[in-house]
Formats: sequence, structure tokens, C-alpha cells
Amino acid sequence: MSQTYAETLQYLYTNLPMFQRIGAAALKNDLTNTLKLCEALGNPQKKFKSIHVAGTNGKGSTSHMLASVFQSAGYKTGLYTSPHLKEFTERIRVNGAEIEKSFVVDFVERVKPLIAQIEPSFFEITVVMAFDYFVFCGIDIAIVEVGLGGRLDSTNVILPELSVITNIGWDHKDILGDTLEKIAAEKAGIIKPNVPVVISERQPGIDKVFLDRAKKQKATLFFASEEYHVEQRVVDGHVTLEVLRDREVLLNEITLPLQGFYQRRNIAGVLKAVNLMRGMGWTITSQQLRQGLEQVVQQTGLKGRWQILSQHPLTVCDTGHNVDGIHEVVRQIGAQTYRKLFMVIGMVKDKDIRDVLALLPKDANYYFCQAKIPRALDAGSLSDMALAAGLTGKVVVDVNEALGEARKQATKEDMIFIGGSTFVVAEINDL
Repeated sequence: MSQTYAETLQYLYTNLPMFQRIGAAALKNDLTNTLKLCEALGNPQKKFKSIHVAGTNGKGSTSHMLASVFQSAGYKTGLYTSPHLKEFTERIRVNGAEIEKSFVVDFVERVKPLIAQIEPSFFEITVVMAFDYFVFCGIDIAIVEVGLGGRLDSTNVILPELSVITNIGWDHKDILGDTLEKIAAEKAGIIKPNVPVVISERQPGIDKVFLDRAKKQKATLFFASEEYHVEQRVVDGHVTLEVLRDREVLLNEITLPLQGFYQRRNIAGVLKAVNLMRGMGWTITSQQLRQGLEQVVQQTGLKGRWQILSQHPLTVCDTGHNVDGIHEVVRQIGAQTYRKLFMVIGMVKDKDIRDVLALLPKDANYYFCQAKIPRALDAGSLSDMALAAGLTGKVVVDVNEALGEARKQATKEDMIFIGGSTFVVAEINDL
């Protein structure tokens, strides 16, 4: 008897270890399971062209921007990202449309014997599902975002046309390493023999990791930040970008729907990737490039990146959750005009959050909450740790109740920010 979509998801969540819910215990330390699954399904990962995107911060935005550009250029474009915010089907898209729920059901029914035999993780199954769906849809190209790290990530079974690595920062130190060089080495694991690689931002002390790996793999490497100069203008909290290349204006007065200050660090990598793909025969005009960037949210459904939920009071959510991400968020909050600041914050318990708490504004009114996942840090514990960092507020466990409390207290001239964890943002009702 065939299952419903809801029953299928329940089966996946119940029977497969999921990193987003339980953390490192869900990870497999090699690609064996993914390769076995792919082989059993006819190796779909070898049947489409792709761009592989890794990095600590910015890989999701970069992946969505690249997908939108290729869609604007008329290519049938697959997009694989994780985690999802509202619905599982967000992870797998073709031309912005989410995977059909019927395909999810049928795929899981097909692979149940393999699940029993191989015992894969939730992520391994979703990666192979995406590859199988891309082949089924007959895509021209897929943009594939790494889940965690790179070297041992399940997505690393593809042989892409191009690899892109965004910013490297402190995240998942218990899994990827306790130095930025070790973290970078894990990300550099996606660099393949003779496949060109774009590093969005050259970071001193880390660049040698990528240079050494690229040399070993005979892969041509490009530091996009050395070729593209991005100037950012902020007027009344609104961000526009101007991009120069060789001192000539390449993109003038471009307004991204992704208004986060941190997008200036991603745009250079996107532009260099597009330029290299053009050199490989992909036709993308300047107008299609601009359209893809300016319509990225509309065309790919990206959510949670400095997303404005309302104007009076200004209410914004952002999925930034590590030191670099929160640093950029705090910078952008500081550029807004408001009377009082209200912060609805929740975090996960398997990370050292002290450095993040130290960055948060001390003059804000805090509401400490927790997402409905096993990894969520207890809101009371978060409140205690925040107090030690000089932050004060009240515990309101439920995310939406906390937001409701903030809205009751805020006037039209105030600002409310919701974040600290992807999973907190995911639970916002009006996202």
C-alpha cells in the first residue's frame, strides 16, 4: 500500500539519522553509502552537468544566485540546497519549482530496500534523490550546495564543470577542525582534478590551503575578490551595489533582493563563476546576468537572508548563526534607523556560542526562545549565558510567541530582529 507524502516524510525523519535534528551523530565519515546508492540507481550523478558550491558562509546565497542567472539565460536549472526552512521540497528545485511530492513518495518507495541494506543518513538519501530527480527532469545544469564541509560531504560524488568556495569562517569546529586552515582544507576537498575553482574571497593565511590543493589536483584557481571590486551604498537602510572589473563598471546600481551586507562578499564569486562558464560555451548575456541577480528570490524561492517581514516596526530575520554571519548581521542592524531594538534569539546546544553572544548589541531588549528540534539550546540556559555576556531579556520558549511579545512592546519606530539559528527562522509563521 503506497504511503502519503506526510507518511513518507515521517518515515525519513524517524528511520534516518538527520544532522539538523541530532547533530554530529548523523554524519558518516566517508562517501561509501552515497556511492552505493548512486550505483544502485544507475549513477545519476554522472548524467548532468553541475557547479559545486562550498564554504562556511554564503554558499546558499551563492548557489541561489547562480541558479537564478542560469534560469534567466534559458537553461533548465536544478538546485540542491540544505537545510530546508518550511518544507522538505525546498531542498530540490528545477527552475525554481520545488520537487513534486509524488516524486518524493515514489523515490522513497523505490529505495526502501536500499535503505534497509545500506542504512544511509537522511542527508545521503536527499542528495541521491536530488540527483535522480535532476536526471528525470532532463536538466541542463545543476547548482549543488555542499551540506557540511566538502571533502566527505555526500554531494562530493559529482564531477562538476566548476567548483566555487565562498568565505571560510568558524563553524562546526568539532567536526571540521579547530583552526581555519583545517576548516579550509575540508572545504578544499571539493577541488577536483582539472576542474577550475573560484575562491570568492582571498583570506590571508587560508589562501595557501586552496593554492596547494589546486596545484595537487592540477585545477586552475581564481580568487574572485582580486578581479572584482564591489562598492556598497546604503541609503535609508537600502543597499545597492556597483561592481567594477579592471577599473571599469561591470554592474551599475544593482539592487539585490538579498539585502544583506554580506552579499558583497558573495557577488564577486558569482560573477567570476559566470564568466568562466561563458568561456566553456554557456551563453549568458549581461542582461540575463542582471535579471538573474535582481530576481533571485522570485526565481528560486530563497528565504531567510536579511528578509524583511514588515516595515513598521521594521522586522527582519536572518539565518546567520556563526561568528562571521552574526558579525555581518550586527553591522547591518547598526546601519538601520530605529528607536528601540528587540532581538528574538535562539541557538543550538552543540556549539560554543560565547563568541557569538559577545557580538550581539547590549542595548537591545532580548527574547530568548528555542526551536522545536532536539539540537535546540534550552531557552533558559541561553538566557543565563547571555546574561553573562551582558545581554538581558526574558525567556519565551516558543519562537512565534516570543515574536508576538516583541511586537506588543515595539512601536512603529522600533526594530525587531529574529535569528541566531536557521531553525529559529524556520519556525516563523509569517516567513
